[in-house]
Amino acid sequence: MEVKSNKQYHPQMHSAEHILNQTMVRMFNCGRSFSNHIEKKKSKCDYYFDRNLTPKEIVEIENMVNEIIGKDLSVVEEYLSKEEAEKKFNLSKLPSDTGSKIRIIKIGDYDACPCSGLHVSRTKEIGQFKIISTDYNDGVLRIRFKLF
Repeated sequence: MEVKSNKQYHPQMHSAEHILNQTMVRMFNCGRSFSNHIEKKKSKCDYYFDRNLTPKEIVEIENMVNEIIGKDLSVVEEYLSKEEAEKKFNLSKLPSDTGSKIRIIKIGDYDACPCSGLHVSRTKEIGQFKIISTDYNDGVLRIRFKLF
């Protein structure tokens, strides 16, 4: 039984969210977002964090995400057995009825993540990434962003 794509997120925004998540992991050694809301006009991601971002860090994140987008990396899906995927990824967000095959979305060699959502085929299809605001409350950093 294979996992079907059931999230109807906006493909450009959803692909940008994957790149933002990997950028946060690389820059701050934090986990991927534990909660998100992905929409065509604007989106948000919530991270367990210890403070708000500085203006300099916001610019650095935007620059890194836009650099990855500009590389025009391929976005591909790959299927792994559930056992193999458990060794490489956190599967706790997946539904319990996921099945024996896990769909992994790979963005070049920059990111790989289990996902059932819609994505672009190349990163240049995403457009320009911009953080529109951040705030910090009770151990949660919220990043709001949009695409141009």
